[in-house]
Amino acid sequence: MHIVYLHGFNSGPQSLKAGETAAWLREHAPDISLHCPRLSPHPAEAIRQAEQLLSGLPADALLIGSSLGGFYATHLAERHGLPAALINPAVRPDRDLERFRGEQTNPYTGEVYTLGNDDLRALLAQKTDAPDNGRYWLLLGSRDETLDWREAAVHYRHSRQTVFNGDDHRLNNWPKVLPQVVAWGRRQLSTPA
Repeated sequence: MHIVYLHGFNSGPQSLKAGETAAWLREHAPDISLHCPRLSPHPAEAIRQAEQLLSGLPADALLIGSSLGGFYATHLAERHGLPAALINPAVRPDRDLERFRGEQTNPYTGEVYTLGNDDLRALLAQKTDAPDNGRYWLLLGSRDETLDWREAAVHYRHSRQTVFNGDDHRLNNWPKVLPQVVAWGRRQLSTPA
């Protein structure tokens, strides 16, 4: 089995959740290969990078996406028929990132870039209006200070959802639920479509 972990906006493979995922897999599931690419800050390029990664993997891939990575994971899950665990996923990043237009510095990588209109249009083009209900497990924090968790709960209303009361955008409960997410991913990938 392969896990593709997609980080969020102004994040990277060095994020805390990505590190927790790698550490848990090393200790408890060494048979699983983790892929955590450093995604471009430009959405069209980020999707190209993820597509290229997926094209080189067997079909037994579980997507895990955090925040903007959850938005990307949805786009990819629909295109490739893959299961995806979404951690506080962005639903409308074309709208939510509008306030970040202009020069940005990624605190994880130090990369300086400009988020422009083309990037927001690319996000709009990647939007999934009606996600396949059986493909997703949403993991939401009810005190998410970055995104309104209720928007994701409604957008994926017929998908499996776990809301952690009082948890935030970072989702401190991630290490506790990760073993169940991996088990769920194995079941999803072993069930014929």
